[in-house]
Amino acid sequence: MMPILDRIALIVAAIGGLNWGSIGLFGFDAVAWLFGGQGAILSRIVYVVVALAALWCISLVFRVRDTFEQPEEM
Repeated sequence: MMPILDRIALIVAAIGGLNWGSIGLFGFDAVAWLFGGQGAILSRIVYVVVALAALWCISLVFRVRDTFEQPEEM
């Protein structure tokens, strides 16, 4: 189940990153536009989900490094 959760977290974090890119480049917040403004409860839930996905993705960095540092068994 973990690889599925890893992929979902990466997809959600990437979508959040694209949203931040659209805010930076064009001043357009797609989440706020879709869910009724930045203060709307649905928008806030989406922002929290994206933040949690980003935190999960941080753990991927350390897990990948740990797999490369393990010695090979023969």
